[in-house]
Amino acid sequence: MTAHDAPIWAVPMTLERLNALSEGTLMRALGIRYTEIGSDFLVATMPVDGRTVQPAGLLHGGATVALGESVASAAAWCTVDPERKACVGVEINASHLRAVREGLVTCTARPVRLGGSMQVWRFDVVDARGREVCTGRLTLAVIPR
Repeated sequence: MTAHDAPIWAVPMTLERLNALSEGTLMRALGIRYTEIGSDFLVATMPVDGRTVQPAGLLHGGATVALGESVASAAAWCTVDPERKACVGVEINASHLRAVREGLVTCTARPVRLGGSMQVWRFDVVDARGREVCTGRLTLAVIPR
């Protein structure tokens, strides 16, 4: 493994721990589950059901953005020393590319920039067939605790 391939995580993280931290939060209410951790990415899924659709029966854009922010924020938090720093969202944007009526959507977040005072993460959401549903970017401030 080269330095370029080294994991970006500052704290040990497991899917069990991330999912346990979601108890009693928006992530749990929307059915978001973390499913994969890579050396530089985090993945979660969300069902398209009564919790996440709008009145016309389509995946709600706000639910999609909540999924993207949840995954990117959790990943960002795991790249800093939690005793000394925290990451807080300051701006998010998203482009909704395809309607979804059922199934599961999957979000992958990867860093664009991991700076000492600011991070930028890209997130991509795909449907069960792997088609792009949404792409977005989350900017976070890295602040002292």
